[in-house]
Amino acid sequence: MAATRRHTALTIAGSDSGGGAGIQADLKTFHHFGVYGTSAVTLITAQNTTGVQRVELLAPELVVAQIDAVANDFEVAAAKTGALGSAAIVAAVAEAVTRHRLARLVVDPVMISKHGHALLDASAIDVMRRALLPRAALLMPNLPEAAALVEGEVASERDIEAAARALHAQGAAAVLVKGGHGAGAEVADLLFDGRRCTWLRAPRQHTPHTHGTGCSYAAAITARLALGDELERAVYTAHAWLARAIATAPGLGHGQGPVNHWAD
Repeated sequence: MAATRRHTALTIAGSDSGGGAGIQADLKTFHHFGVYGTSAVTLITAQNTTGVQRVELLAPELVVAQIDAVANDFEVAAAKTGALGSAAIVAAVAEAVTRHRLARLVVDPVMISKHGHALLDASAIDVMRRALLPRAALLMPNLPEAAALVEGEVASERDIEAAARALHAQGAAAVLVKGGHGAGAEVADLLFDGRRCTWLRAPRQHTPHTHGTGCSYAAAITARLALGDELERAVYTAHAWLARAIATAPGLGHGQGPVNHWAD
């Protein structure tokens, strides 16, 4: 599908020099779905499949200048946020999103890594909860991030449903709690659209090549929203695509490799 003027998406996220996550993964995913991708870089990492060697945050004013440059020139049909890095950047992004009235905003909170490392401090999480969540058409926390946002345990399916409803009450229009950090033979994601809960289940794939799954999942949903899908259809399409992208991962690098962004 060829991108058109109306099929433009914006990613506000960090740069991954290894290309498996962040804006690089987002732009690959946008392109795969036939959406023209634009970007605002929030931070720069030196990283590859074996880990992150260095992180440099950009000035909040520079992040906003990038958003302004895109939003003043392009008709942004959908947008997403990824790694923001600091309370100041979270606040600046929330202000710019509000000022430009960026609708169909997918918020991937990127607060806690796959290995359990904190990526945002407590002050930044509080700003995200107060300023950015109410702007989200869809909030996409993983299990540890959902637990941090609701300040409680999120482990059982009952916990997950309660967390999704609580995050909706905090302002997110819809919530997709990702179950990849759970255990068992299935990965179970929960979508709460403000009215009903829908479980999306898939067999757990035992592979080390899952770098960038959260970024790519959110970017696929953003792309489908930019193309005009309703939320549930966008989530289902992205969920099915991500399963194939993991199953057909190219096995690049010497560590946790990227998924296949060209999966059918």
